[in-house]
Amino acid sequence: MVSESKENVSGFIIQGFSDTPELHISLFVLFLGIYLIILLGNLIVFLVISCNPHLHTPMYIFLLNLSLIDISSTSNVLPNLLHILLTQQNNISFLGCMTQMYVFVTLAASEFFLLTAMAYDRYVAICDPLHYIARMSRKHCAGLITAAFTVGFVEPVGHLVLVPKLSYCASRLINHFFCDVTPLLKLSCSSTFSVELLIYIEGTLVVFSSFLPTLISYIFIISAILKIQSSEGRQKAFSTCASHLACVITLYGTVICLYLRPTTSYNIKRDKYFSLLYIALGPLLNPLIYTLKNREFKSSFKKITFIYFR
Repeated sequence: MVSESKENVSGFIIQGFSDTPELHISLFVLFLGIYLIILLGNLIVFLVISCNPHLHTPMYIFLLNLSLIDISSTSNVLPNLLHILLTQQNNISFLGCMTQMYVFVTLAASEFFLLTAMAYDRYVAICDPLHYIARMSRKHCAGLITAAFTVGFVEPVGHLVLVPKLSYCASRLINHFFCDVTPLLKLSCSSTFSVELLIYIEGTLVVFSSFLPTLISYIFIISAILKIQSSEGRQKAFSTCASHLACVITLYGTVICLYLRPTTSYNIKRDKYFSLLYIALGPLLNPLIYTLKNREFKSSFKKITFIYFR
């Protein structure tokens, strides 16, 4: 058993979408297009906010950091998937696999708490606008962002300690398109109880410690919006947080379906698509959702394009 375990820690084979080899080129073109759109959209958001001092307010600083997370999370998974689809070389080292898993969980947790900070920002802006400057000062804003990333980097440490200690003696084939926690657990021939327990405890704590403050913030926000007399005022107030709410619903929906359930209910094809939805849909839509109807952002974007491309 020990020798088998030692042989298997050298690396894994990522199956990807090998059940449909005739579609590999089509999938490569599709995912390459999605990846380039994600990079372009989020880089535009990052550069426009960075270059315009008028946009250095909490809402836009949070959005800038969300763009960084979206770029990093997709770059952690999609380039390797594109390489597999194009070359059929689907080997990944043990260290590379564990690193990909850790970065994925880290960025996911950071995004949860960043969205919570964004919900709090909208709550203060709508429910307590007179104290907005004091409560969302640059210092407080930096503290919320630092806390989000700190929790994100600390939370998956338990995964990084326990998952590599499992015995992968049954197979090295990961039936997924990246090194996710659940497919790795399915490969193990040793007990995964401690890892599953850790996933449920940490997952529940992370989701609900970020979900409950977000939910409470929106209860107060919606209550405040409904008290506004004019329909135009209600529409304007709701439009400032509707994009964030859409992002939150997409994120929590896919993550809860993927991870907060027993591994016995793991469905290979279904969960591949859910994972793809989580990895690609949010980063793809966030730049559009947050900026499409934002006059300040569009005005800044036009100024920058005029300066550099006139």
